[in-house]
Amino acid sequence: MADTPETDRLQWFRRLCTDAPDEPRARFSLANELLKRGDDTEAIEHLRAYLDLAEDEGNAWGKLGDALARTGDVDAAADAYLAGIEQAIKHGHPGMAEEFQQAVEALPDT
Repeated sequence: MADTPETDRLQWFRRLCTDAPDEPRARFSLANELLKRGDDTEAIEHLRAYLDLAEDEGNAWGKLGDALARTGDVDAAADAYLAGIEQAIKHGHPGMAEEFQQAVEALPDT
């Protein structure tokens, strides 16, 4: 079976992360490819690596919160959304901050 363009992209981003593990854009791109495939667990790993390497304006924090919520880690999801709110406000994205606040409020109680 031949590789699909999606598989090729995933392999390319994996190779890029291996070759340049401190390149934040590679981590973020790999995480996005993984999220498209529903692989929340590995995407969480790469989103956290990205956030360790770069200051994000909020988007990655929201993706991390969503993935954590889907895996059932509600406390970590809330923490990610709250960090996203802080960053979104800091960078002038009030709509994003409101979206993350609604996501926090929608999380099940633990």
